[in-house]
Formats: sequence, C-alpha cells, structure tokens
Amino acid sequence: MRLLFITDFTEQFAYRLLRGVLQYSEETEPWVVCRMPPAYKRQVGIKGVVAWAKHWKADVVIGQFLPDDDIELFKKEGIVAMAQDYIVQFKGIPNITADYDLTGAMVARRFLARGFQNFAFFGYSNVCWSDARMEGFRKRIEMAGYGNKLFHYNLQQIDSLWAYNLPMLSEWLKSLPKPVAIMACDDTQGAILLQACNSFGIRIPSEAAIIGVDNDEILCNLSNPALSSVNIDIEGGGYEAAKLAERMVREHDFEGEDVILRPMNIVSRMSSNIYATKDTAILTALQFISANIDKKILVDDVLQQVPLSRRLLEQRFLKVTGTTIYKYISEMRMDRFAELLLSSKESIANIAARLDEPDTKSISRRFLAIKGCTPSEFRMRELRKLGI
Repeated sequence: MRLLFITDFTEQFAYRLLRGVLQYSEETEPWVVCRMPPAYKRQVGIKGVVAWAKHWKADVVIGQFLPDDDIELFKKEGIVAMAQDYIVQFKGIPNITADYDLTGAMVARRFLARGFQNFAFFGYSNVCWSDARMEGFRKRIEMAGYGNKLFHYNLQQIDSLWAYNLPMLSEWLKSLPKPVAIMACDDTQGAILLQACNSFGIRIPSEAAIIGVDNDEILCNLSNPALSSVNIDIEGGGYEAAKLAERMVREHDFEGEDVILRPMNIVSRMSSNIYATKDTAILTALQFISANIDKKILVDDVLQQVPLSRRLLEQRFLKVTGTTIYKYISEMRMDRFAELLLSSKESIANIAARLDEPDTKSISRRFLAIKGCTPSEFRMRELRKLGI
C-alpha cells in the first residue's frame, strides 16, 4: 500500500496517527508513506496534488482538506481518499473524526467535580471539531445549572495556529469571573492560553484552570505549568483508518465509513490540579474523595477528614458543589466506572472488583439509576458509536 499523508507534522497528532498505520502495516503488509505538508497543497492546488499522487502511484490519500477542495478528483483517478477533520466534515468519503461530544462532556465533568462554577471554552472560529467539542462541554455545564456562567472565545482562525490577537485575548481573559475552568479545543490552544495567562498575570491553576485535548506530551510538558489534556486513542484511529483504506482499495464498491477516535482519559497535570473553593474543609473533603474514588468510601469516611459536624459539613458541601456528599461520591464513582468500561476490555465483574464492588448486581443497579442504562448497555452503546 502506498499512502500520501497531507497534514501538519508540527504536532504529535499526525505521528500518533501514523503509528497506528504502522501497527496495521506490521500485522498485514508493508506500507510506503509519503508525507506532504499542507503548504505544498496550497501552492499547487488540489489538482496539482491529485496529479502528484497519480504520478507517485498512491493507493490512499489522507489529508486536511479545505471545504472547496474537489476531493472527487481522487476517486476519478482510482485513489482512495480520507479526510482528517480540519474545517468541515465531507460527504462521499470517510472522515477521520472523533467523539467530540463525549470529549467535551468528559472535561466538563472533571471541572464540575472539582467544584468550579465559572466556565469558559477557547476554540477556533467555524471549525467543525472545535465547535463540536464546545457543544459537548456546553451541554454538560448547562445540565449542571451553570449555563449562564459559560463564556466562549472563538475568534481565532485555524490557518493562523501560532498567532493570536493579544489585546483581544487579554481583554477576554481578564473579564472572566475567577476562578474559572477553561477547556481549550486542543493542546495548541491550551498552550497559547497558558502563555497568555502568564503574560497577563493570571495565576494558573488558582485563578484559571485549563485542560486541552490530544495529550501532545511534548507540547503539554513544555508548557508552564504543564498542561492537563484529554488523551485520545489516536493510534487506534490510525489502525482503523489503515484497515478501512485497505478494504476500500480491494473492494471498489465499498465506500467506507467515518473512523471515530475515542477519548480515553484525562491526563492531569499542574494546569488543572486544583479544587475551586476557598473553604478549606470542603477542599479537604473533595481531595479525599478524589484520591479514594476507586474505593468504596462512605460519608462517615469523609467526615473523619474534617473538624466539622455532619450537619455543618453537609451544608457547606452542598453550597460549594450543589449536591450532597453521598450523591457526589455516587456520581463520581459511576463516572469512574463508565470511564473504565470504555478504556478497558476487562469484564464488568472485574472492573467492579477494581472499584471495591464485589456485588456486580448492586453496582449495576446504581449505574442504571444514575446513567439510565446498565453497564453492559452503556459499553455496547458507546463502543457502537465509535465503530468498535
């Protein structure tokens, strides 16, 4: 197989996607890959790229395409084309996309669990994957009752990845109520936010906690402080894209389907390592629950960590988090259970045991009450969405 890959190789996303292609290649047959920078496509146009691909005898082209690119030209030349989500999603060819709604919801749940009541989203202007992550984030924030405390910045164009309007961004960041929890649409925007906050004297994470997406380890760890990020199964997506592309080459009538990358977990680093409350007793309680979420803890266990009566602790906890201690623990444990159901191939019984829950029927009933479906239904439904 001969693959022409047109993407931005300044970020780890492209290399992680290629790592998945390599894994598939090692299991099947050798692939030859030519990496083409988007700048060349801008120089010669889509017709020039198609001519080059034909001359090179490409079997498959994966690329970041613009809305007005005539991608049908590849098909006319017998070349399988797949679009890496960039500005819009395409019809007629498979898109390498992701569960953006789940990604946004995952970040929202993390911030809500940390006690935040002010939220913001930092994205690009009119970009499909940025808008969709924003929507997933927004829906979960609104469900928690904080829709009027969500602020959105999407004035940056995606074709100027490393440049931003400093005065406008400064005005927006300084106008946000503090402390604020900010989801960046990806790690590039997250790194820009961290730089801006440092320049404007906004303390991270005490005044602004930030989580990005893609877990670009170099970018995240070079940021100051290190950037928390959602880890996406990019390698798995590369593997599935290669598998799908090979089938499309072999079966000319098979049009393929979208390859959906799934969010696996949030890699916590210093940019979001905080709870949004000045109440030290509640902060202690939240930290204890977070550190022991894989254990079967009770309200009495939390009470032992703070010098408060049960009634006073419950009152202050409700004020900060908007829910009771018991409900908070239950929801956090079911969120953790759901996370493990999607990130692990273990049986439901084994996952329950990892959470100190030997009675699978009991945890399944509680999961049903909170999530509206059984663990097995949840796993099947979500994995089906991802095409797994």
